[in-house]
Amino acid sequence: MTAALEWSFWACVGGVTYAYVLYPAVIYALSRIIGQEPRCEAIDERDLPRLSLLIAAHNEEDVIEARIRNALALDYPRDRFEIVIASDGSSDQTANIVRRFDGQVRLLDYRSRRGKSATLNAAMREVTGEIVMLSDANTSIDPSAARRLARWFVDPDIGAVCGRLVIVDPQHGANVDGVYWKYETFLKRCENRLGALLGSNGAIYAIRRELFEPIPDNTIVDDFVIPLRARLRSDCRLIYDVDAVGIEEAAPHLKDEFRRRVRIGAGGFQAIGLLWPLLSPRFGWTAFAFLSHKVFRWLCPLLLLVALGTSMLLAEGNALYLALLAAQILFYATPALTPLLPGSPGFLRPVRLAAMFVGMNLALLLGLVRWLRGAQQGIWQRTQRASYAAARS
Repeated sequence: MTAALEWSFWACVGGVTYAYVLYPAVIYALSRIIGQEPRCEAIDERDLPRLSLLIAAHNEEDVIEARIRNALALDYPRDRFEIVIASDGSSDQTANIVRRFDGQVRLLDYRSRRGKSATLNAAMREVTGEIVMLSDANTSIDPSAARRLARWFVDPDIGAVCGRLVIVDPQHGANVDGVYWKYETFLKRCENRLGALLGSNGAIYAIRRELFEPIPDNTIVDDFVIPLRARLRSDCRLIYDVDAVGIEEAAPHLKDEFRRRVRIGAGGFQAIGLLWPLLSPRFGWTAFAFLSHKVFRWLCPLLLLVALGTSMLLAEGNALYLALLAAQILFYATPALTPLLPGSPGFLRPVRLAAMFVGMNLALLLGLVRWLRGAQQGIWQRTQRASYAAARS
């Protein structure tokens, strides 16, 4: 029994270490040894495809005008470009504000609220572009981003292209990409070099309309599921373009960010059921990245719980496991300790990183519980924040 408990403890510790430390090292090495940066040839303006910018919106009266003006400023041929706002049962002035731009913007005014995924399913049947660029109401897109995304689709093997999202401080506009965001961007760049990009960011990505497959109306992480279902369906390539930039404000309160992470956690477990065929070896590096970067990561809260439980059982009469148990308890207490810490001394950074790690995995665990209970629905609760463009005006 003791041997089985010890094996379980170290297997769980190994699984967490692999997900967060070893996999990044492995994917970096592979990307440099056998990977290659995707390259896009120059394209004549006459060859740019017809593009639809689609934005799903619910009660976005505070930001929608600034978002439309930002979209109108995109550098793309007007004879091949349309802006479509799909209002998901908005009960405020969102639809009326969009109507002020009649002739420049198409409004799809869905009166009953069904959730973002159902709204996208309906709207995709009405847009006219060969390529559909999806974005959020609170995102500000660089004027060159549409052209940068669209140029990749000259290659018929490319099915979707993800842009780079920059998170800024709502008061100062400074780039506040934290360690975790830089970490995820690093992984995305490495996976991109191996042709193993996983999903997109809902703030800025584009997909061939013919490859879009309607997703279940209760899909939670639509921006992850939509491109990967296209990959499953057609074996197309997914590309990450760091020069196609979208900007969003950070959530104003930690509780809003935590709530978002719980939702994403529930969506991750849901996505395994929708995308499990991608784990087949025939998908090569994509299967490897999906298993290592996503599935292992989403299972980490369970691995941490098992490690804690087994160390409790092993601690009696064993100094090593007693010390390991004490270390885990102290580690898991860091979120409660960080509000008591002074300012931002550099030597306290590991404590703050530990608190972030614990908070992320707690959100994943709660997301798993919500998914198992069926409590997380496709209808989202918007975070109250301004668009970057509106904040600057």
